[in-house]
Amino acid sequence: MSCTIIVGGFFGDEGKGKIVAHIAHQDRPSIIARGGVGPNAGHTVQVGEKEYGVRMVPSGFVYPEAALMIGSGVLVDPRVFLREVDLVDVQGRIFVDGRCGVIEEEHIARDKASGHLRDKIGSTGTGCGPANADRVLRTSRQAKDVPELADFITDVAEDVNSALDRDEVVLLEGTQGFGISLYFGTYPFVTSKDTSASQIAADNGVGPTRIDDVIVVFKAYPTRVGEGPFSTEMTAERSHELGIEEFGTVTHRQRRIGTWDGKMARYSAMINGCTQAAITGIDRIDPACFGATEYDQLTKAARDFIAQAENDIGKPVTLISTGPEMSQIIDLRGKL
Repeated sequence: MSCTIIVGGFFGDEGKGKIVAHIAHQDRPSIIARGGVGPNAGHTVQVGEKEYGVRMVPSGFVYPEAALMIGSGVLVDPRVFLREVDLVDVQGRIFVDGRCGVIEEEHIARDKASGHLRDKIGSTGTGCGPANADRVLRTSRQAKDVPELADFITDVAEDVNSALDRDEVVLLEGTQGFGISLYFGTYPFVTSKDTSASQIAADNGVGPTRIDDVIVVFKAYPTRVGEGPFSTEMTAERSHELGIEEFGTVTHRQRRIGTWDGKMARYSAMINGCTQAAITGIDRIDPACFGATEYDQLTKAARDFIAQAENDIGKPVTLISTGPEMSQIIDLRGKL
């Protein structure tokens, strides 16, 4: 049995999709199950010359042998889901828990019409906040009530736990990042539920004693989209000088760029129960590291940064992304 959770350690956009895709190809899971909020969070996965941005389908879809599942804690927008199933051709191997909440058109309209959510909080406008509110009020539909989803319905908790009973490998994929957790983030500038590792396990019906590893993904230069505190934020001029300019997967809004936040990294690692960490964007610390696949290929500046990150996090950095493609990564997990 092996059950690993992968979550974001900062404000989202840490490159979790690539890390999940890499681990999937290396560890060969039978199931990749997604937790998190809903289609307000996107993953970008680059495979060769193709780049896929998905909001509902788990980013581990690039590993073709795994069943893909969306846990009961996640909100499902049937329109987005069905479009992505066709886009990335996962018909027949993707499933939705029948207890998932459903995002209706009126949830999206309420989200976009709310001055508080749109202007103050910086909502993505995907309907997740209103849909979660209706779920708490017990007035929303569930996925099993939507005819268009009938062919995809399953009991994710049963499927995942049965796979673990058979000693199979399972990956639980989180979305967004620790800094916008409803419970632990920069409230009120947060998303509509918790985003920590324990929540991702609960979203998929997996008890805490069944988790083997929690990999928290951190970005060398953290980013944030929308409103809210960002203590290490640099000026746009400075980020442009460094050659860093990014845009959100879902909103396409320009991301705010910051420097490494050791204090936040340590707190995030603590709450998430981090057992090992991944660092993405090391090639921005030193471009000479671009494409490296062995630790010995890293420059002194990059190795010093990793050492400082490990000291801040309090756990080993075992995955180091050196570029956007899946092959551009250093995997040290076998050396623990």
